[in-house]
Amino acid sequence: MKRTVQQGFTLIELMIVVAIIGILAAVALPAYQTYTVKAKISEVVLAASGCRTAISEVYQTGNTPPGVNNWGCETAASASRYVASVATDANGDITVTTSTDATLPTTVQTKVLTLIPFSTNTAQMSASMIGNATAIYKWTCGSSTLTPATSIPQQYLPGSCRG
Repeated sequence: MKRTVQQGFTLIELMIVVAIIGILAAVALPAYQTYTVKAKISEVVLAASGCRTAISEVYQTGNTPPGVNNWGCETAASASRYVASVATDANGDITVTTSTDATLPTTVQTKVLTLIPFSTNTAQMSASMIGNATAIYKWTCGSSTLTPATSIPQQYLPGSCRG
């Protein structure tokens, strides 16, 4: 008499595999959701990059301070899906406001991201430095302690903007 060898997986083995996949999905889903929000906030940072260039040029080669929202890079209308507006102040601080897009979490909608130019490691640029061929030492992005402050939660900011 010939014996047939059983092939395949038992029910217990299949249940263990399904449980492991469920655990991995439960761990990965929140990380993935945070990652997608970070990608959308990166677009907000990108919206300010044109202003960073314009402000840097004015500080190095300009003669007179342009004033509030006169640096030539601002937009009051929706600049992109996730950006509602880009504004500047007299010192060249950039303020980007996020939109009310439904794909953004409510904790990020209509929040502000700021980029602030510095003349040294600790001193913010001021309009009085224009015309002195002063170069911008660094840009500080996403600070909640400087003025103007960023109101986007730190967990959603790209690595270059945390601090």
